[in-house]
Amino acid sequence: MTSTVTEAAVAADTATTTLTLSKAINSGLRRALADDDRVVIMGEDVGTLGGVFRVTDGLQAEFGKDRVIDTPLAESGIIGTAVGLAYRGYRPVCEIQFDGFIYPGFDQIVAQVAKLHYRSGGTVSMPITIRVPFGGGIGAVEHHSESPEGYFTHTSGLRVVSCSNPQDAHTMIRQAIASDDPVLFFEPKRRYWTKGDVTENLTNALPLHRARVAREGTDVTLVTYGPLVMTALDAASAAADEGVSIEVIDLRSLSPLDMDTVTASVRKTGRVVITHEAQLNGGVGAELAASITERCFHWLEAAPARVTGFDTPYPPAALEEHFLPDLDRMLDAVDRVMGRENSLSGWSE
Repeated sequence: MTSTVTEAAVAADTATTTLTLSKAINSGLRRALADDDRVVIMGEDVGTLGGVFRVTDGLQAEFGKDRVIDTPLAESGIIGTAVGLAYRGYRPVCEIQFDGFIYPGFDQIVAQVAKLHYRSGGTVSMPITIRVPFGGGIGAVEHHSESPEGYFTHTSGLRVVSCSNPQDAHTMIRQAIASDDPVLFFEPKRRYWTKGDVTENLTNALPLHRARVAREGTDVTLVTYGPLVMTALDAASAAADEGVSIEVIDLRSLSPLDMDTVTASVRKTGRVVITHEAQLNGGVGAELAASITERCFHWLEAAPARVTGFDTPYPPAALEEHFLPDLDRMLDAVDRVMGRENSLSGWSE
């Protein structure tokens, strides 16, 4: 009997299933709940409803109301309760229903979750995973489309990651829950319906802190994460038609940054474009540009270029397509670092 169970488990691990990104996260959460009784999921409407994006659909029915908990509409209460649970040895997974709702829990995250391990001299761990649907592209109302990741990459004591495809969504949520560090897990909400093959086998999975070379190239490095990885890959395909070879780096981890992978690519290509949906000023792209310049100055053929959202509050849904970086803006930046005619060349030279 034991042998049969083991063989069945191995077969389940190696099987490949086509899932949407949201269903891949659901699958990862289900596996985490099944593998460890200390894992609990908590958040607004995560139980009976299955979450507004149905990411936790069916989990309460399978694991019960003590493991998948519908909470009051109070993000500070959700995070504060998770801190208490972590103290008692649990591994809570908190859902922040929308990116713009994270701010009421900001104090708990940066003043408690990020610091308690250090404050206790390493005797207390905070294995808390905080899931955050983020970014634009779904035509949502105010406070429902934001990119707050920069606030948390600036906070020591937190891991900050973002998935871009179904396989990474499944793998990384399980790795985040298994981590003894607190993890901010940013999910690109406009990619929830993207489909891809998923296996539950983590044997050859990249570590949570590692970046991924999503497409190899030789002329320009295009660095991004989360919702813009798909756009960057489309831009690379379009550039190839014009004879430009773009290497696309999916960061996956925003804190810590895998600068070894980024540096190796930039030293190979000599040119780099960095893109994200968040605003330009003080963003992840600024840190990347500075770090790349420090490490790759003598290899660079041009200054790093950034393609980002604008330094304004996130606009109404009717204007978000003008706010979000798209293929044309990325390719314009590629032309800029290649020294070709671009939107700035009329006055920048």
